[in-house]
Amino acid sequence: MYAYIKGTVTGLGSDSVVLDNNGIGYRISVPGTLIDELSIGDERKLYTYFSVREDAMQLFGFLREDDLEVFRLLLGVSGIGPKGALGVLGVMDADDLRLAVLSDDVAAIAKAPGIGKKTAQKVILELRDKLDLEDALTKKSEHAAEKGDRSVPHIYKVLRQEAVKQCALDCIWVNVEEDLGIQGLRELKFAYHPEYLLRKFIATEREEP
Repeated sequence: MYAYIKGTVTGLGSDSVVLDNNGIGYRISVPGTLIDELSIGDERKLYTYFSVREDAMQLFGFLREDDLEVFRLLLGVSGIGPKGALGVLGVMDADDLRLAVLSDDVAAIAKAPGIGKKTAQKVILELRDKLDLEDALTKKSEHAAEKGDRSVPHIYKVLRQEAVKQCALDCIWVNVEEDLGIQGLRELKFAYHPEYLLRKFIATEREEP
């Protein structure tokens, strides 16, 4: 019904914002992390999802269309409604969620309020085939660059290069099979697999103080 709403921030709650547009105030539920980026008087444009239920009608808003797209994906997971989906995006943005799904990071997703380990596993199971690693890395790099963080685009560029190495390894299967043996070749292929490198990178980030 509403693709987006643009207006002046006139109210801030713990999980919602009021946007004034031509004298009409729209209360929009937003991820908790977004509240810290807003101030009274700001001119903002929020991409919205209009939820209609028997007992309520509610607007959900996001700064980027990308976040809204991932919100819709979460709604497609059995057992997750708008509140649960918003909770997930309240502890991680769309980029981090995509990477968590692709790296089987159950613990990260389970940090969301109301999302336990089993539901987090379901999110990974149902969304993994709908996401693409190359696309996830590209978007992560682009969004980081927009914020002026040049270190993140670099590491993800490296990971994309490793994906190319994986393709090369597929091509030399016959040539090295006799030298390494089947098991040795599988270990080599796994070591260069971008999703494996992604897991290692995320684990390293968590270990840093």
